[in-house]
Order: sequence, then structure tokens, then C-alpha cells
Amino acid sequence: MLITFKSKAATEITMYKEHAQRILDLLQKDVERGIITAPELPQAILKIEAAVAESRAHPASEEVSRDIHAHHGDDGDDNEHEAPEPVSFATRVFPVLEMLHAAQKMQREVMWGV
Repeated sequence: MLITFKSKAATEITMYKEHAQRILDLLQKDVERGIITAPELPQAILKIEAAVAESRAHPASEEVSRDIHAHHGDDGDDNEHEAPEPVSFATRVFPVLEMLHAAQKMQREVMWGV
């Protein structure tokens, strides 16, 4: 399922629900439908930026590495799959964070599920 973030301050952002879930959990918001009001924006930005800093401080877990190796041969070759390129939390959240900054600058809300 897809979630589309909307704001009059920025272009719409669509992402998979499972990826939006982590962002919205940080903000204690429902993934199905919600709003971040203009007064909530500064705190939301701080929480997300702190989570980005935390995610950058810790490399990919051993579990992720194990999953990658389970789908590829010992020599790294796999004729059926391309090598996976993990996407960090910082990369996934960047467009949403940019939207929040734009919304804060223009004092507009950010909504999804509407």
C-alpha cells in the first residue's frame, strides 16, 4: 500500500506504507490518515533529524547482511538477481523532511490519507 504526503508548501510525496510507518511512529501519528499541524512542525523536524543522526551512527545490522548473503552465492554472483543496494533511513526520510521544512517556512500543515 502507498501513502501520499501532501502539503500546500511542497510537491506530493508517495512512499510505501511500511517505510512511512517508521517516520509516523516517530511522530506518534497514525499511518492511515493524519496531519502534522504548523505548530507541531518544529518538534516533528527535531525528532526526525535525531532519528537520522542515530541511524547514521549505526551501520547496517548483521541480520541485514545475513539476508543479503542468503540470496547470493559465496562469491557474490547471482545470475537471477542484481546485487541489492540497501536504502538507509536517512535517504528514505529526506523528501519528507524537506517537505516538513518547507511547510514550517510557509506555516502550512502536512497531511496524508486524505
